[in-house]
Amino acid sequence: MRSLSIASGIGPNTRMAFGSVATSRSGFRMKRSRPGARHPAAKPGGQRTYADIAIEAALTIRMVFHLPLRQTEGFLRCLAEMLEVDLPIPDHTTLSRRLKRLSEVQLRRRPTNRPIHLLIDSTRLRIHVGHLQKPPRNRAWRKLHLAVDADSGEIVASDLTSRRTHDSTQVPTLLEQIDQPLASVSADGAYDSKAVYEAAHGRGGGRAVRVLIPPGRNAQLSAKPSAALQERNRNIRSIRELGRREWHISSGYSKRSMVENTVFRYKMMIGRSMRSRTFDGQRVEVRLACKILNAMTHLGMPDSYRVA
Repeated sequence: MRSLSIASGIGPNTRMAFGSVATSRSGFRMKRSRPGARHPAAKPGGQRTYADIAIEAALTIRMVFHLPLRQTEGFLRCLAEMLEVDLPIPDHTTLSRRLKRLSEVQLRRRPTNRPIHLLIDSTRLRIHVGHLQKPPRNRAWRKLHLAVDADSGEIVASDLTSRRTHDSTQVPTLLEQIDQPLASVSADGAYDSKAVYEAAHGRGGGRAVRVLIPPGRNAQLSAKPSAALQERNRNIRSIRELGRREWHISSGYSKRSMVENTVFRYKMMIGRSMRSRTFDGQRVEVRLACKILNAMTHLGMPDSYRVA
């Protein structure tokens, strides 16, 4: 039960969040019904009010255990009965409706004052196709962009776009979600563009930002590089001198595999496809998934060592 409460956000405020009662310590307010008065849900067209934290907790449990919405409702009702608490549980239609309008989900991160070594990558997620027994051959998908802290393994920024969005165009959007200054930015060759170098250069907090992006095989030095593109020239010279494989090791670019490991963890624990059918719901869904992965990272990560 302790791990469940940590992962889902269920805590001392949950009773107030699920009911239509009073004000919780987290700051949200709900109306208190008078003793003996009819509940709004009993009126024609009336709906019971739930705080965003209650909807987020229910949807988190749904994603952790890979449950449909109806089973999520039943699971929460059984959980409340086992705990012998009188908690009003949102039904599956409420969860589906509130998912699309859920406010911005904040990623849970450990506080730090150090500059971040940022790792960036993207992957595809399949879109829900309904009850088709055989999915279409050209199945539609979305592109998930992730930015990971190399030291802690936490997801610090994420975004969901259409499949036609180029990877490099989303880097400024990801960097806007990060408050701390950057020490370095690592990404694969798809991010080798001037816009990426310029965006990273302005996030150093007065210090130079090391940008580790392998240029193309036939990349040429810029004749009059800007302060940001000097990093690209530096990478080209180092690769010509050391070779691409040795540059991966000596520069620290090989640490970029951690963001690929994060993508693997996402698809193994959350899934390769999204359950929501609307784009707004899908964006909230992937944001919740990133928050779940960060909670699991805080609980503990294995120490890996090379043995051969």
